[in-house]
Amino acid sequence: MEQVAISFMRLVRIMDDLREKCPWDRKQTIQTLRQLSIEELYELADAITDEDWVGIREELGDLFLHLVFYAKIGAEQGKFTLEDVLEGVSDKLVFRHPHIYGDVQVKDEEDVKRNWEKLKLKEGKTSILAGVPVGLPALVKAMRLQEKAKQVGFEWDTTEQVRDKVNEETAELEEAIAEGDQNKIEEEWGDLMFSMVNYARFLKIDAENALERTNKKFIHRFTRMEALASAKGNSLADLTLSEMDGLWEEVKREH
Repeated sequence: MEQVAISFMRLVRIMDDLREKCPWDRKQTIQTLRQLSIEELYELADAITDEDWVGIREELGDLFLHLVFYAKIGAEQGKFTLEDVLEGVSDKLVFRHPHIYGDVQVKDEEDVKRNWEKLKLKEGKTSILAGVPVGLPALVKAMRLQEKAKQVGFEWDTTEQVRDKVNEETAELEEAIAEGDQNKIEEEWGDLMFSMVNYARFLKIDAENALERTNKKFIHRFTRMEALASAKGNSLADLTLSEMDGLWEEVKREH
């Protein structure tokens, strides 16, 4: 732990130097850093999806830099210090883990989650859904909303019930398509996606990660198709759909 503290303070001192001596770092504000921080978080998410441990280590370092940067700007603005940030999160963790730092008894992780949400309400939250950021991507937000609702018992009992709900929403989407009402089609498609996310949870699947894995697989296969077509002196745009299907199957057989 002593070495961790030494390494952390080295980063803090470097940040102090950069903020004082580097023209680029001196110019940054919380607004200019915001998009860069979002990009760093997505790069970490990519590394996690790929189980790229070297990448995870590097991206964690980049995120640590951003966190220290925000704390430095906060101190300069007289809003808070790095110590305030660290003590604040430590106090919150102690308060929200009474089964570790108090006398509360829990049976399993679900008890822990339920207690966590109850304690957040005691901290002034007006709704159990209040902690879900508005700006989250829709798929991730659906997952978080469902997990939050689960903590107060608003949850299906079995996977079969959720699968039945998926089938019901699929039928309602088909009805909307038959009616030709575009607004209704979009609404029902959204309902189907929401139920599919719920189904993923019951199957113990991270819906966001599963879809990203499929995205990566599609990118790999499509770019491989382009390479195969190019090796034969063609571009994909020159091929028929049937010919592209043939290349697609060839790529699939490679793995």
